[in-house]
Amino acid sequence: MAAAMKITLLVMAAMAILTTTSAATYNVGEPAGEWGFGINYGSWASSKQFIPGDSIVFKYSPQAHDVLEVSKADYDSCSAASPMTTLKTGNDIVALPATGTRYFICGIAGHCSAGMKVTIDVVSASSPSTPSSPAPASGPSASNSPPPPSPSAATSVVTSVRVTTGLGLVVLLASLMA
Repeated sequence: MAAAMKITLLVMAAMAILTTTSAATYNVGEPAGEWGFGINYGSWASSKQFIPGDSIVFKYSPQAHDVLEVSKADYDSCSAASPMTTLKTGNDIVALPATGTRYFICGIAGHCSAGMKVTIDVVSASSPSTPSSPAPASGPSASNSPPPPSPSAATSVVTSVRVTTGLGLVVLLASLMA
């Protein structure tokens, strides 16, 4: 194969890989609801794979809630005394630019201890995707029917296939170069 053709294929494959690794945006607590009571945020977060470049969105009534990014110790104790960041718009977008664990709570008295807290683990894009299934709904409003698809469902698909698709393109490129 001519050198110019190989370079062209390499550039096209690189562009395809970059396109498939585009960032995903997740609405915290979807599809069950928005930032509020009655959502198992641990199950929600563990069903996702957050990678650098992704974003999370906290949607809530600013008259009823807020979002504080806190240290692990403050997360564990539900302390709102020294937040690293305070968000209060009701439509707060948080960029996840690097790997690591981030901790968020509602700073309104009693809300964190009532379950309004979430840990977001941002992992390398090359880490294997092993999200667990979310916990089944329970309580009086639970139903045996599946929830309706949400607008954020498409971003979950992006998360699941972006690494696999990129690796598939690399294998295809390698076979073409041989």
